[in-house]
Amino acid sequence: MTAPDPASSHELAAHLSSASVEVSSRGHQLPELLDNFRPGTEVTITFLPGDNYRHNVETASALRRAGFNPVPHIAAREMPSREALDDFLARLRGEAGVTRIVLIAGDVAAARGPFRSSLDVGASGLIEAHGFASLSVAGHPEGHPYLKTENAFGVLSAWRDWSHLSKIRVDVVTQFCFETAPILGWIGELHAGGIKLPVIVGLAGPASPATLTKFALRCGIGNSMRALRSQIGRFGRLLMDTGPDDVVNGLLSAPRAATAPIAGFHLFPFGGLRKAADWARVYRQETLRQMAPAATGAGVQNP
Repeated sequence: MTAPDPASSHELAAHLSSASVEVSSRGHQLPELLDNFRPGTEVTITFLPGDNYRHNVETASALRRAGFNPVPHIAAREMPSREALDDFLARLRGEAGVTRIVLIAGDVAAARGPFRSSLDVGASGLIEAHGFASLSVAGHPEGHPYLKTENAFGVLSAWRDWSHLSKIRVDVVTQFCFETAPILGWIGELHAGGIKLPVIVGLAGPASPATLTKFALRCGIGNSMRALRSQIGRFGRLLMDTGPDDVVNGLLSAPRAATAPIAGFHLFPFGGLRKAADWARVYRQETLRQMAPAATGAGVQNP
């Protein structure tokens, strides 16, 4: 296996300074965001079953006024009609200045309207019509409970083609994992399939193993749950907060070719926004400090 490239590892660690973060569509987390994340941070806004899209627009507008860059989720199956989707997208652009969206199928089994999948929304022409600059879709390194692996790669292949035709940037935001191997293996499969889309790696922010287990089960996390179980076994009833250090360490130590598609990180703040922000800052600073001699030798300036 090719040895890790210090310059590549340095670049990956530096991406943590611009990591995006996720908040609820309810809008109540704005004060905590202001206290812990710098202006300009990309903030994704969930679209939960039963959400009213006008509330999501209000949250996006509040984030924009506060100096953040709102990135709302669009849940295809939650859109009751083409007209509702058209209105949602128009309001996001006009009222909140949104330029990037995250397009997901949604967490309901039956569609409320004509859109059964993210690709149905892509085929509507509305994303192009409203002038969005970029689009993120979901990737699942450990598989999806309701989507066969080959079908999942087929969807991503279709999004690659859509990007070429529409001239709109498409990237893939991954579900979080507790080990590096599933992420690197999945990126390798993307490359082998000719799906050259930028990848934003999702990270589970610091939280107790019990909290992480709850969200992992809800999100269908697979074999990497064993890493989380080992944390519980190691710390027992203390339930110490567990951060994504091991996952990021593994990415930083991987060969450059294996991590080349990684364009950034996304934080799922299961333990709270403050803990997620503190972890990203401290981990980045400490990691870059340790890397400084090697990075300088590779021709990379110290931060």
